[in-house]
Amino acid sequence: MGKQRQPGWWYPYIFVGAFMVVIGVNATLAYFATSTFTGLAVTDAYEKGRLYNRNLALAKAQAELGWTVETEAKPVAGGHARVEVAVSYRDRDGRPVEGLEVQAAMIRPTVKGYDHEIAFTTLAPGVYGGTFDLPLNGVWDMDVIALGPGVAYEHEKRFVVP
Repeated sequence: MGKQRQPGWWYPYIFVGAFMVVIGVNATLAYFATSTFTGLAVTDAYEKGRLYNRNLALAKAQAELGWTVETEAKPVAGGHARVEVAVSYRDRDGRPVEGLEVQAAMIRPTVKGYDHEIAFTTLAPGVYGGTFDLPLNGVWDMDVIALGPGVAYEHEKRFVVP
């Protein structure tokens, strides 16, 4: 008769099998961690961080101007995405701020590839804007910058074109 196996001869195989499962799960997680979203939300984070104090100083200078800015973005009825924009700039005393060059970056926050820049025209004293066609309906972010002699004012507005 042959030699009988000792009880518990298969215990080492349990450990080997458990380690194989752990290694397989870790390899799967490592693959998905390196082949999917990088986690990078801002492409130039270092540069933005480096300029943080300068941006704070610019925001303080803008607040010291004492301007009142009212921004309206109204959808225009029609078959395609169209918006009517009017931005009113008033100084500390309530007088219209004239002679500005106003531009806006139209940013589509949900879909890349549709961002573009537009230039506003003077609609009335201290009021700038126009009617603009947009590539898509939906949510838009408008980053507006007004430049004048020795002055700059920046603000943003989110609007929806149904």
